[in-house]
Amino acid sequence: MKKSFIRIVDGGICVVDDVEASGLKNGKYGLTIIKRENSIGAGLFTSNKVKAAPVIYTKKIISDGEISIIVANSGNANCFTGSGGMADCDKMVELTSKLLNIPKNQIAIASTGVIGRTMPMEIILPLIEECSKNLENSSKASKDSANAILTTDFVSKEFSVEVTLLNGKIIKIGGIAKGSGMIAPNMATMLCFLTTDAYGEKDILKKALKEAVDLSFNMVVVDGDESTNDEIILLGSKNKDNSILTESGGIDSNFQEALNFLCQNLAKMMAKDGEGATKFIEVHVFNGKSQNDVIKASKSIVSSSLVKTAVFGGDPNWGRIVSAVGYSGADFNPNNVSISVNSKDKTSYLVKNGEILGFEDTSSLKDAEDIMQEKEIKIIVDLNNGSYEATAYGCDFSYDYVKINAEYTT
Repeated sequence: MKKSFIRIVDGGICVVDDVEASGLKNGKYGLTIIKRENSIGAGLFTSNKVKAAPVIYTKKIISDGEISIIVANSGNANCFTGSGGMADCDKMVELTSKLLNIPKNQIAIASTGVIGRTMPMEIILPLIEECSKNLENSSKASKDSANAILTTDFVSKEFSVEVTLLNGKIIKIGGIAKGSGMIAPNMATMLCFLTTDAYGEKDILKKALKEAVDLSFNMVVVDGDESTNDEIILLGSKNKDNSILTESGGIDSNFQEALNFLCQNLAKMMAKDGEGATKFIEVHVFNGKSQNDVIKASKSIVSSSLVKTAVFGGDPNWGRIVSAVGYSGADFNPNNVSISVNSKDKTSYLVKNGEILGFEDTSSLKDAEDIMQEKEIKIIVDLNNGSYEATAYGCDFSYDYVKINAEYTT
């Protein structure tokens, strides 16, 4: 929920004045460069044991905490490509360093696309040259950058906010992202690049980023497959006047809420743009005994292939929801649970405090049938077992998801 101290503004990653960007496509391949000299960089990466060359490369680079350039390509994941994959990362960094006069140890790399294919360097290197010539700080540059990293996505994803800190200082945060398939918790293949004019040491920025990711990208499920290439990088400022530390040494709560809000909106865009998706699903589970319980339950529902296919078919088969909560591992008493489905203007309780309302030919079931025809559906589960809550995001499974992925490399 957006608070009064958070304002949505235009600009994407270029909402921050000293950020320059550019993005270009050449057929199915694309390339984005984001430049912000001497930024404090924080990053989070896929937990998949099979990690792409750019992930391995960038994890080492970002450990020093200073990043000036992000180079991201689409169309090829540069994953499981052996020593040649790391050599290609080196070539991309070397050319970028030469063209933009930036030290090689301040250049991060990210890739997304088909796994196990050699990088088409005859296309990627010229794209680096062209993008290097076109860097600028503008809304158009942010949009071009967001478009250049798309693969099976249908729409680009960018968002930016302005936030008033507790001390009255106004700072900005912007971001672009991509992701529509191979998305599961542990960073929903996704890439996300964020910029802010806020200041914080590397560890502080990483802590803030981790909370935001846990509430957003780690709560998105499209298909349950975890990528080898996930990267999210936050570029912060060195201007200590914009510090996000409070007098007590904690992270400014307004900044944290703004970062959470921005990441949640980008995460929702991913879920809505899931491969073959026709409907967006939001699952809110509350009154759980622990945070772990509500996370387990919400993710279990949004991950269920049976729930996803029911949503696609407009079938209010709430038994699939009950079943998903039941096997989630959450602690609750089935005799106390409540379940409803909701659209923007209608709510239908199917189970209320353990009492079944959604029998055949009931008004509850009829209302649920109408709701399930909507493009955005919210499933709400009250565990009646505590005070914790969590929200997960996802989409339906359609015929097109199977078609897209059956023909992905052919």
